[in-house]
Amino acid sequence: MSGELTRSVIKRIVRQVGLECAAQGQSLSETLVAFMVKAVVLDPRNDFNMDRMLTENDMQDLIQLCVTRLLDTTNPSLSTIKMQVYFDMNYADRDELLREQERVLEGKLAPIVRAITESGPRVQEEMENVYQKMVTYVLLRSGLGSPTDIEAVREVTAALQSVFPQTEMITFISLSKKDKEQQLKDLAMLVTGIRLYNKQCRKGGSCIDDLPGILSEAIPSATRTLDERLNSCQLLAHRYTALLESMQEHPQRFSRLRFFKLKEALFNVRQYEAFLCILQSNAITSAQEVESLDVQFEAAMMVLKNTVQDKTSIESREVFPLFMELSKLWTGFQDEMLLLTFLTNMADNLQQFLEIQSQLFPEEMLTSLLEGVTVKSDVERIKETMGTRVNVSDFTSQEWLFPETTDNFDQLLIQYHGFCAHSIGVKGITLPGNPAIGILKHKEKYYVFSSKEAAYIFAEDPDKFIQLNIEKAKKYAELIQLLELHHQFEYLVPHAQARRASKGSMKTPPKRESGTQTDTHILPPTIVRSYEWNEWELRRKAIKLANLRRMLTHSMQTDLSHMRRENFTQVYLPKDAGTQTKRDNSSNVPKPQIFLKGLRGGSSPTTHMVTVDLTRPLDET
Repeated sequence: MSGELTRSVIKRIVRQVGLECAAQGQSLSETLVAFMVKAVVLDPRNDFNMDRMLTENDMQDLIQLCVTRLLDTTNPSLSTIKMQVYFDMNYADRDELLREQERVLEGKLAPIVRAITESGPRVQEEMENVYQKMVTYVLLRSGLGSPTDIEAVREVTAALQSVFPQTEMITFISLSKKDKEQQLKDLAMLVTGIRLYNKQCRKGGSCIDDLPGILSEAIPSATRTLDERLNSCQLLAHRYTALLESMQEHPQRFSRLRFFKLKEALFNVRQYEAFLCILQSNAITSAQEVESLDVQFEAAMMVLKNTVQDKTSIESREVFPLFMELSKLWTGFQDEMLLLTFLTNMADNLQQFLEIQSQLFPEEMLTSLLEGVTVKSDVERIKETMGTRVNVSDFTSQEWLFPETTDNFDQLLIQYHGFCAHSIGVKGITLPGNPAIGILKHKEKYYVFSSKEAAYIFAEDPDKFIQLNIEKAKKYAELIQLLELHHQFEYLVPHAQARRASKGSMKTPPKRESGTQTDTHILPPTIVRSYEWNEWELRRKAIKLANLRRMLTHSMQTDLSHMRRENFTQVYLPKDAGTQTKRDNSSNVPKPQIFLKGLRGGSSPTTHMVTVDLTRPLDET
């Protein structure tokens, strides 16, 4: 919103809507309610003026509209919005999910780690208790068995004693807390590697699951399930698209379809398809990762076997790194198992948001509606337009991009999730765009089209059709995420704030960190540290210097020092040297001696002055 609804008013409306929905038996999340409030305000059909303050009556109308829409379980639009909120709040990519799992594991192990690192055992019994806690830590850290499993505890204890006997506890206790924690992690990896090697040699490890074998069966099964669901929802999307096109071409024949929410159903299926594609991509990545881990694990196990070769003793610096490598690879298998479980749960939970399709459009009803209607798949639509492309010479002010003339053509960030930019606002249909026709670059954004004709019409006035798409998204709020229009609706605050940036299901604009630094003091300091303004401080320093001049140094010799050897050192004294640069010379001139006689006057009234020059001649000097 643009400021007319303050945060407190928004919270009040959201809280009131949530309470009324709860009174009707629907417990909804605050994020969903907040998004619905904004969606209702955005919908131009509701006539909420965003340029003025909402009155109390407006707020009550807004609350009732939100409650009505949130309780309308027959509306595919609500199911789509719920699906989007669920996915955004629960989906995490690989790195984020693994970081969260590591954080949870560290939290679970924190009490036992503190008990080990902060204890200071002094007697043998206390040391044995700490050692037993270390066994429990290693077992929990590895995830290979339960502390209640006696056989697993025995295996871990035996493996730990082989690399860290109890006699090493004294050295362990003297370490710092940070070093203790690091050594615990290293010991856990070593013990895990030893147990995996023993399992491979059939000398134990009965409680360790065969994760590579489980993953090799589970991942293809999960991928097949995702493919089946993806094909099913794509078929629905193709059918709905064909019906909507037929409605626009023959409105009289399909007049009864106006009463069905066919567009909302199409958007619901398209959003479900987009989320399934994300999960399918993750499943393919997991399959590739597991395949790579299998090869590395087999190679590491072979190297370890060749290194050991039934030797009775072997240097730890040779075998320990191999055990730790085995542990790291096994952790990779555990991570892939976690990711696969997460993807499976996400796919299963998304199914509930598609149940409304079978209620609104049963198979028998769809079959009857589709009589005489040609259903085209997205692939078929793209194949039909592969031979056509935009003629660049027809446009003077538009820039068109083609595969053979553009670098990284497949990496361009296409607007509207790859759907035709013309059909969304004009027809209200999500048709797949064909980049081979030509990608229009307009204001640093890229648009694709389903046909050459649609591309020409859109290029005549792109801003007009972009605004039509925005208006369509205001009418159908689920399009905001489906078409990736978040930048157009940044004021959709509650939903955007609830979505963590790292959990966005769509591509995010590239970002990078940057920083600047400014010198604190550019010019050199001009402060005189020895300056004193206090006269008495200056006197104190003067007296101190005067006292130092009268100080004497005394020395004496004692019984402990009189036998000590005197030390001497010799240095080269600085050499006296001089140089002459010029010759001194002087000259002497006579001093002028001139006397005046008769200045005092006499008996005569006239003064007669006589000048007497007694200066010596130059030749006499």
